[in-house]
Amino acid sequence: MDKKIVFFDIDGTLVDFDKKIPLSTKVAIQQLKENGVYVAIATGRAPYMFENIRKELGIESFVSFNGQYVVFEGQLVYDNPLGQEELKRLYNASLAGDYPMIFMGAEEMRASQGDSKYIKESFDSLKFNYPDVDPEFYDDRSIYQALLFCERDAEKAFQNVHTSFRFLRWHDLSCDIMPDGGSKAIGVQKLIEASGLKVNDTYAFGDGLNDIEMIEEIGTGIAMGNAVHELKKIADYVTADVGEEGIYKALKHLHLI
Repeated sequence: MDKKIVFFDIDGTLVDFDKKIPLSTKVAIQQLKENGVYVAIATGRAPYMFENIRKELGIESFVSFNGQYVVFEGQLVYDNPLGQEELKRLYNASLAGDYPMIFMGAEEMRASQGDSKYIKESFDSLKFNYPDVDPEFYDDRSIYQALLFCERDAEKAFQNVHTSFRFLRWHDLSCDIMPDGGSKAIGVQKLIEASGLKVNDTYAFGDGLNDIEMIEEIGTGIAMGNAVHELKKIADYVTADVGEEGIYKALKHLHLI
């Protein structure tokens, strides 16, 4: 078998809705590695938000922050932080509307305020604790992604003004903020370049709206059975749900394990 690489989204793909890795997925990942296939994660999460998953599965390549921070086999190969001055303007606008934010650096993150029910509810859905608070955290370091906490569609007013940023909703109460044009697809391209492989030898699994560009760009794109309709429409293959051995079944179907 020629060398190949498989990318996996995390939430709803590698982990189920209880944020646990199904046993069948663990078995499949191990078989991939035994077959000489590169295994990588492609996620909107920060690296420290899935370090436990990488360690459990023995994965050293990843696309994080929806493509803004890319590591291949333990080495940083691409990073693309948010513009600091524009981020400051956005933060000031968020204060005026009383919308909390989170600023994410490469190694840690901070919330702009404490005791926000929006932050708590959004982070509870990921089973993460409320971050420490530092409203000036963005001021002296690279920020690769920010989160804006607001009701659905409220982000449109920000998007119309802050056009150098892209706003991508991941929760009813929260949006990812990344550089305009940024996506998992860009990060995946950078990792593929670093690996020396061709697009035809690449595969990706996902379930959400932030996976669409990646699934379109990759050699073979697989949508989980629990994926959003928009992703299923453009995927090359739709597998079973995350809790129904979706990853294992697709990899068997594709003769990768």
